Formats: sequence, C-alpha cells, structure tokens
Amino acid sequence: MAEPIIELKGISKSFGSNKVLDNINLEIYRGEALGIIGPSGTGKSTVLRIIAGLMEPDTGEVYIQGVKREGLIEEGKDKLGIGMVFQQAALFDSLTVEENVGFLLYQHSKLPRSRIRDLVNEKLDMVGLPGTGDLYPSELSGGMRKRVSFARAIMSNPDNSQQGTEVLLYDEPTAGLDPIASTVIEDLIRRLQSSQGVCSTYAIVTHQDSTIRRTADRIVFLYQGKVQWQDQVHEINHTNHPLIRQFMSGNVSGPIQMVG
Repeated sequence: MAEPIIELKGISKSFGSNKVLDNINLEIYRGEALGIIGPSGTGKSTVLRIIAGLMEPDTGEVYIQGVKREGLIEEGKDKLGIGMVFQQAALFDSLTVEENVGFLLYQHSKLPRSRIRDLVNEKLDMVGLPGTGDLYPSELSGGMRKRVSFARAIMSNPDNSQQGTEVLLYDEPTAGLDPIASTVIEDLIRRLQSSQGVCSTYAIVTHQDSTIRRTADRIVFLYQGKVQWQDQVHEINHTNHPLIRQFMSGNVSGPIQMVG
C-alpha cells in the first residue's frame, strides 16, 4: 500500500476543558480527495489547521512525506506545499482581487510586478473569474470571493519549486452559498484536482450533502474527538453505522447528542 503523504499520529487537542481531538490517527494519500465530516464542534477545522501547520497539537505527531514536523509552519519548512482555503475566504478588504491573489508573491518573491500580474490573471482564469483583478472583495458575491480564495491558495512561484502548493485544505467551501453557487464551487474543486500542475490531493471539511458526495472519494467521520468511521464515500448509502445514518438523515433522534 502507498505511504501517506500526510499522517497524524495520536493527535489530541483541547481548548480549556473542552477536548476536541482525542488521540486520533488520520492519513492522506497522494491523489485522493478526503472528506472530513461530523457534527459541529467536533474538531474538523482544528484537524485542518494542524495539518496546515497553523496550530500545534497538545500531544501526537504530524508527518509530512514521512518527516516529522517540528513546531508550526513558520518555524520550519515542510517538504510539501500545503495551501488552505478558509471558510470565510479571508480576503483583505482593502486590497484588490489581484493584490489578494498575488499577495505572497508581492511580499516574498523577487518577481517583477508585471510577471505577478500575469500569474494572477492565469489563476483567475482557472477559477472562472477573468477580468476581475481590479475589483475589491466588497464588489464580489459570496461565491466569487470563495473562488478568489481558491486562486490565492493555488498561487505559486514558478522560480521557486519550494513555494508551490501540492495539497489543498478546504474548510467549509460551500457554507452559506445557494445550491447553484455550491455546485459551481464543487465543480471547481474537482476541476482543480484534475488540472495539470494544480493540486491533485485535498482534504475538505463540509456538512453539505451534495458537497460530501460530489467532492470526496473517502470519508472520515469525527465525533466526540475520535474518528468513528471511515470508508469510501459511496458506502454512506450502505452502512448501518448509527452515527452515519443519523448524520446523513438529519434525524434529531439517535446517538449524536445535540449541544445547546
């Protein structure tokens, strides 16, 4: 069996007295689309932040291509480029679309501005937003802002192979979008995966049924800080696991206890 390119071993994380992750193990393999699902507040976004190197676990180890990560992402250099698309797009309101997408290159590369603009326009074309570089985030719809954040996440420096993105992490990319806008985003996620030179591997956190089924190949279900179930996405329709049956049906009765 292939070795995972990202592996979490015995990861635990607490916020105060709330233990959101409890000794979990998780693997991501090259070329796969991993869906991380479960009720709200079960640590799904925390898993992404730990994978991205934005947060350290309390206990456990993170391995990137077999190498144990030490500290946060800014304290060392992973062997693998990992990009993250945040739930709220996290764009700078005072910057144009072009400045948002090209932000890292403007700040951390020696590329001429004209070259960065060309790269930005290339990425905006890839996400279906040609000609939007001079607009500001406030002039965009919610779905368009999400796509701008995708363009920023896949931006890389062609003169530095270490500044490329090989794995994308999506945190609720269709949250708050109408069904049509959600379909546009779901199609884009799959298109980016299949595009040459763009990330072929990703993990996605989502609650939305269509997004689970259309963007994930394998599913990991988190509840009470643990991985309770994992399998191929089509097994959602066949498993008798009570947590999956309740979660996918939206039934208020079952082993998943509602909080508040």
